[in-house]
Amino acid sequence: MAKRKAPGGTPATAALTTAGITYVVREYTHDPRATSYGLEAAEALGVEPARVFKTLLADVDGTLVVGVVPVTGQLDLKALARAAGGRKAQMADPAAAERSTGYVVGGISPVGQKRRLATVVDATALDHDTVLVSGGRRGLDLELAPADLVAVTGASVSAISRP
Repeated sequence: MAKRKAPGGTPATAALTTAGITYVVREYTHDPRATSYGLEAAEALGVEPARVFKTLLADVDGTLVVGVVPVTGQLDLKALARAAGGRKAQMADPAAAERSTGYVVGGISPVGQKRRLATVVDATALDHDTVLVSGGRRGLDLELAPADLVAVTGASVSAISRP
């Protein structure tokens, strides 16, 4: 018999629950006119933007890799390629990112993806007691300890962002 998802649950919340990781669901009303999903989340939730992390996918030497960086910065593609053991990285095609993760752009969570991808979390995450990442849909963030994020995604930690 298949397990049912709790109402409003996502693959990300299911993965965290299954892993026994403590997290807090932080919901807000998403404005479709928002130009930055992460900054919108920080403002709507009243959190310091440096604690809100965005999930970006890049193609590193032909393989999709997840980069998790603060919304206050940008993904450094060269640093991500190095951290992933590759030579060259470019942003992934949004359709490929959606197919691979099972999430829509603007709501891609680093947790509970359809296919587990190599993941690199920016080292600045460790500067905070908790961080917020997308919960798998626009308007839903999950707050958890950075060490738990690293553990549940099997991520490595490296300096992959720039201001």
